[in-house]
Amino acid sequence: MKSLSPILARIAAENVPAPEIGIVLGSGLGGLADQISEPIFVPYQELPGFPISTAPGHKGRFVFGRLGGKAVVCMQGRVHYYEGHPMSALAVPVRVMQALGVKKLILTNACGGVNYDFSVGDIMLIDDHINMMGTNPLIGPNDDAFGPRFPDMSTVYSPALRAAADAAGKALGIPLRHGVYLGYMGPSYETPAEIRAFRTLGADAVGMSTVPEAIAASHCGLPVLGISLITNMAAGMGDKRLDGAHVIAIANKRAKVLEALVTRIIETI
Repeated sequence: MKSLSPILARIAAENVPAPEIGIVLGSGLGGLADQISEPIFVPYQELPGFPISTAPGHKGRFVFGRLGGKAVVCMQGRVHYYEGHPMSALAVPVRVMQALGVKKLILTNACGGVNYDFSVGDIMLIDDHINMMGTNPLIGPNDDAFGPRFPDMSTVYSPALRAAADAAGKALGIPLRHGVYLGYMGPSYETPAEIRAFRTLGADAVGMSTVPEAIAASHCGLPVLGISLITNMAAGMGDKRLDGAHVIAIANKRAKVLEALVTRIIETI
């Protein structure tokens, strides 16, 4: 916890409202932050020791304010392992949000569909994940102030939050899928052979984020809701080459639907 002190002190200087819900926005999904009322912006580069986001479409800042009648903090842009950060750095944003008072965490991402029953544009609630990144954000000395040395991972993605999301989707007429998200380190997209292997393992979607944050959240006792937007079908499942610009374009196209869903969820949790 001591290592977070400079970051927390800098945020406190902005007199931000104590947030109760944290939101991490994935590629092309940063527009949700624009719906936050009375916003206070804190760029990551102003926070001593905070990892900096370099991925396309990620603004790299915290946005504090109100959404759905609740005090929230939104990460408008996340950090990824493929950017060269040590895996332990990916736990820092989650720990900062928990230290600020966040009691529930919503993780969103844009990802590739692995399940043949899925289509581009589908929204999937994450029931569980498979960590294929080859490492873990908790490796190294454990800080007991955050959580135990060996945290349980049986219910990383809160059943209660998933039920609330299902109810929100039903109320808004937004069909929701459920499935298993597989985290891959990137930055290259997966090969068709890897996708076939991942499907055999039980993956329904694949992406380059979310898993480290979910592990860090589980370690420090934060209930997690994971929401994936299927922006493309994975390698070998079609004749289109995978392209980052296409991913962001699809995310932008479906952003309003996801914004409405997340706002409704926040109103009810």
